Amino acid sequence: MKTIGLIGGMSWESTVPYYRLVNEAVKQRLGGLHSARLILYSVDFHDVEELQRTDRWDEAGRMLADVARTLERAGAELLALCANTMHKVAPAIEAAVDVPLLHVVEPTAEAVRRAGFSRVGLLGTRFTMEQGFYRDRLRDRHGLDVLIPDEGDRAALHRIIYEELCVGVVRDASRQTYRAAIERLALRGAQAVILGCTEISMLVGPADSSLPLFDTTTIHAHSIAQAALGDAEGAG
Repeated sequence: MKTIGLIGGMSWESTVPYYRLVNEAVKQRLGGLHSARLILYSVDFHDVEELQRTDRWDEAGRMLADVARTLERAGAELLALCANTMHKVAPAIEAAVDVPLLHVVEPTAEAVRRAGFSRVGLLGTRFTMEQGFYRDRLRDRHGLDVLIPDEGDRAALHRIIYEELCVGVVRDASRQTYRAAIERLALRGAQAVILGCTEISMLVGPADSSLPLFDTTTIHAHSIAQAALGDAEGAG
């Protein structure tokens, strides 16, 4: 089993499920008292969010590159970023280390494709929904047609993530906002929806959607465990 390096804390609310899901997957695969060999570096999300909000992505990239180097020196043999939005700086992380970074988009897109879907809705922060680092990868590498919510929905979904979910607040009214956004994507032809923010699954699940949901937290965590165990699917 390889040692996993997790870059977490963005937010810690969604890093906790990553830790649990990776360990559950290892236990399921190996049985007994097995758990993952894992090193977790949890950053202060206050600092990261300020860099996001002020469009200082180069600084954010340098920050997480330093974290990645720390994990590599500590013995991590593969890395994973427990956040969708911060994959915007994945190239900076990859350039800083010799060990592989397991990108969240690849296992997610592969899961969508295996299920037979080609047109998906994407929910997440404004950065993830509006900028090309995520949508273009889904389209260019995996041939997926990606729909995003309209401007009003994007603003509401982004606010809920940062003002509520990232601080552990789950409100029924916000769940209804997400449900309505999903239904509008369905009316535009989405066949399924990617929950492209690690906190969203705190709020909505399959019962909240008429469309199949692809939870990136669960998908990514399972692929990390597979890669650490040397399974062919995760190692890709």
